[in-house]
Amino acid sequence: GVIRWLLDPQVVLPSWLSSAKVSSLIERISDPKDLKKLLRTRNNVLVLYSKSEAAAENHLRLLSTVAQVVKGQGTICWVDCGDAESRKLCKKMKVDLSPKDKKVELFHYQDGAFHTEYNRAVTFKSIVAFLKDPKGPPLWEEDPGAKDVVHLDSEKDFRRLLKKEEKPLLIMFYAPWCSMCKRMMPHFQKAATQLRGHAVLAGMNVYSSEFENIKEEYSVRGFPTICYFEKGRFLFQYDNYGSTAEDIVEWLKNPQPPQPQVPETPWADEGGSVYHLTDEDFDQFVKEHSSVLVMFHAPWCGHCKKMKPEFEKAAEALHGEADSSGVLAAVDATVNKALAERFHISEFPTLKYFKNGEKYAVPVLRTKKKFLEWMQNPEAPPPPEPTWEEQQTSLLHLVGDNFRETLKKKKHTLVMFYAPWCPHCKKVIPHFTATADAFKDDRKIACAAVDCVKDKNQDLCQQEAVKGYPTFHYYHYGKFAEKYDSDRTELGFTNYIRALREGDHERLGKKKEEL
Repeated sequence: GVIRWLLDPQVVLPSWLSSAKVSSLIERISDPKDLKKLLRTRNNVLVLYSKSEAAAENHLRLLSTVAQVVKGQGTICWVDCGDAESRKLCKKMKVDLSPKDKKVELFHYQDGAFHTEYNRAVTFKSIVAFLKDPKGPPLWEEDPGAKDVVHLDSEKDFRRLLKKEEKPLLIMFYAPWCSMCKRMMPHFQKAATQLRGHAVLAGMNVYSSEFENIKEEYSVRGFPTICYFEKGRFLFQYDNYGSTAEDIVEWLKNPQPPQPQVPETPWADEGGSVYHLTDEDFDQFVKEHSSVLVMFHAPWCGHCKKMKPEFEKAAEALHGEADSSGVLAAVDATVNKALAERFHISEFPTLKYFKNGEKYAVPVLRTKKKFLEWMQNPEAPPPPEPTWEEQQTSLLHLVGDNFRETLKKKKHTLVMFYAPWCPHCKKVIPHFTATADAFKDDRKIACAAVDCVKDKNQDLCQQEAVKGYPTFHYYHYGKFAEKYDSDRTELGFTNYIRALREGDHERLGKKKEEL
C-alpha cells in the first residue's frame, strides 16, 4: 500500500532519528487503534517491535532503504515497546522482548492477520525479496551452504565478474520456481566449496524480463542453463543436469563441450498416431483441434519412455473413432524451450489439456484406459465466475464519462472505488452489494462502484484522490461531501445511509441550516 507517516507531531525525536537516516516512509505507531486500522487497510505489513529507541537504530536504518524500494507494495512500521504508551500494544500483539539478548522482533501481517515472524536474513536484499513475495522461497544466498557461490543480482555484476575473474568460471542461470534448478542447487554449492580457490561457481536468477539481453546472448531457453567461461570468454554449456557435486568437480578438471549423444530415434520420427508439436505450430494446432491432451516429455526421461506406448495406443484408438473425442499430442520440452517455459514445465512427463485453446490441469493419467476415459469425459472446467459488473445487483457501475451525471440525480450516493485484484475489495463486495439491494426502492439513494483499473476510469480515480483500495466516498447531489471511514460491513454501510436519510447526519444538518 501507499505508506504514510503516523507520527504524532508532538513526539520529540532523538537526534539520530531526526537526522536523515530514518525514512519518513516508516510509520511509528503507539496506539493499538492505529495499528488495527493499518492492518485492516494494508495487506502487506512488516512491523519492527523494539525494546527501546536505541535498540531499533540499526534495523531502522536498514528498513529505511527497504521502504524506498517496496513503496506501493508493502508498508513498514515501528513500535517502540519501551515507551509507556506502546507497552500495552506490544503485549496485545504477543511480542515478548523480555529475554536479555532479544532487542527487536520483526512480525509480518498479511490481509489483516498475523502471517509469520520474519526469520530470514536481516539484509536489504532478503527483506525486499520477502516483502515482494511474502510466501515465496528464500533467496538462494540465504542458504548458509551457498556461501561459496557468487550470487549475481544485476547485469552490471555479471559483466564485472566476467571482466575481472581469472579463474575458470561456471555460471548457473536459474528461475526461482524451477524444480530442476532446486534439485541441482545443493550439488552446485557443494562443488563451489570444494573448488574454492581453483574455480568460481556463480548463480544468477534471470527469470525477470530485465535480463532479456543476457538470455539472448547465452541462448538461455530454459532453466537451468549452465555456461562455462575462461578469462571472460564463453566457451560452452554444461548440460549434465542430473550431476552430483563430485561430477561437477570432476568435469571442471578438464572441461569439454557437450558430447553428442548416440542418437536415439526421436519419438517424432517413429511414426504413429500422436501429433508432435513445436514452438512454431503449437498455438495453431490447439486452435484447430477443440480437444487436445498434450504430453510434455524429455528424450532422457525414463517415466516418459514407460508411458509412451500407452499414449500411442490411446492415440490410435481415438484415431479410429468415427466421432473422435479429441487427439493426443506430444512436445519435446528439451527442444521446444519456449513452450516449456510458458507452461512452467519443470518435470517429465507433464500432461496439459486444451479445450478450445484454453489450458486446464489434468490428474495423474498413465495408462491407455485412463487416457481414453479422460478424453471421453474431461472433468468439465468450472465456468468462469461472472465479474461483479456481470452480476445482477442493484448497484450502479459507473465509468468516467457518466460518473458526475449519474450522481447529480441522487441525493445520497456512497461510491466504492476498487480494483478487481484487491483482496480487501473482494471481502467487501458482498456487504456493499447487499447494502445496495437494501435501498433499491429509494430513488434518492444509490450505492455505486468504480473499477479504477479500467483505462477510462484512471483519470477519474486520480481526480477523486483515490490512493488505496477500496476507498469509499459519500456524494451529495454529485458533490463530494466526505470520506466514509466506518466499518466495511453491511451493518456499517446501512447505518450510515440511514443516518443520512433521517437527516441526523451533522454535516448535512448544518448545511440545511445554512440553506
